Amino acid sequence: MIARLLLAVLLAAGLASRARALEPSERLADPALEARAEAIGRELRCLVCQNESIEDSNAALAHDLRLLIRRHLVAGDSDRQVIDFLVRRYGVFILLDPPFEPLTYPLWLGPPLLLLGAGGALLWRARRRAVVPAPPALSAEESARAAGLFGEPR
Repeated sequence: MIARLLLAVLLAAGLASRARALEPSERLADPALEARAEAIGRELRCLVCQNESIEDSNAALAHDLRLLIRRHLVAGDSDRQVIDFLVRRYGVFILLDPPFEPLTYPLWLGPPLLLLGAGGALLWRARRRAVVPAPPALSAEESARAAGLFGEPR
């Protein structure tokens, strides 16, 4: 009985987390404007959550940004103007898919360069280990002593 109750609570919590963050009061009356607002919101990162778009986030800042987007769209701004306004205000970091430009080169090129560097270091280390110098030859005295230890005739 307790296991079923626990399962029901976990299932309800899982479903609740998937609920849309957009509140009914935020929706625009014009379906075309609402669709544009949602499309813009899916392109922007929640600055609190950082791995969610502002459309999916429940953070207060994401709520404010959704309202700001809708306010700009109602005022007649284009999608590009709204996104440019938010980039000027919060920086390129707000974009979930930042552009490939000099400011974002480290973001785009950093991981592949780190991966190549780590792979090169591992390859260099493996090659360095593979070249093991031959042990020095035993002297006559050492050979005789080893033969004696192993019970071999001299």
